[in-house]
Amino acid sequence: MDRARRELSQNFLVDRHAIDLMVKAASPEGLVLEPGPGEGALTLALAAAGARVVGYEVDPRLAGRLSSRTRDDSRIEIVRADFTTVRAPREPFAVVGNIPYSITSKIVDWCLRAPALTSATLLTQREYARKRAGDFGRWTLVTVESWPWFDWRLGDTIGRNGFRPVPSVDSAILRVERRPEPLVDDRRSYQRLVEIGFGGLGGSVRASLKPHYPGVDEALAAAGVARDTVVGYVHPGQWIVLWECLCR
Repeated sequence: MDRARRELSQNFLVDRHAIDLMVKAASPEGLVLEPGPGEGALTLALAAAGARVVGYEVDPRLAGRLSSRTRDDSRIEIVRADFTTVRAPREPFAVVGNIPYSITSKIVDWCLRAPALTSATLLTQREYARKRAGDFGRWTLVTVESWPWFDWRLGDTIGRNGFRPVPSVDSAILRVERRPEPLVDDRRSYQRLVEIGFGGLGGSVRASLKPHYPGVDEALAAAGVARDTVVGYVHPGQWIVLWECLCR
């Protein structure tokens, strides 16, 4: 059993306070998809908070056990499947889960591509959550590229002792919430700008953008970005200003 857990990157959330923090951060209502419900501690808490939960569990033993346990609960449906391969619902839905460290990026990418997703509340490796939320003072391509459509926030830290088996690192709640209205009106030009900025060889955002756009120095000044600023240190909000100056 322990070997299977390691292979599937399974660390079950067992701390009641941590479960309460997840539910509070998610504010679940309506349809909620849960990747890897495991033994169902979070699943039951989400349902008790008023959500209609569909859990996707790839481990057949766990899927069968949880399905039997919740068979008479109309608020819960357990599906034996890999969450990253399922088709996103057409109706508005949220994703909430204590997700495996090994496929965190896959699950986040799936969420960002789902047109009807309203929010994702994910318990991830703490370092990952801090990177995506800009907590180190640097910003990643994934966050900046999706910023006009999604707000990224770092939530509470969940210590490693809240899991069984105990992982080697702490976790944190990462909240990704779709904005009511996008901050830009042309996805293609914005994402091209960001990709050029992050893909340049010069190190600074100025060196990356200047060969491709006229008026870069004026745009940097408008955004409050120093000319020698390394790309990762440009705040997502400053990218919006750069787009407004260079692409509209």
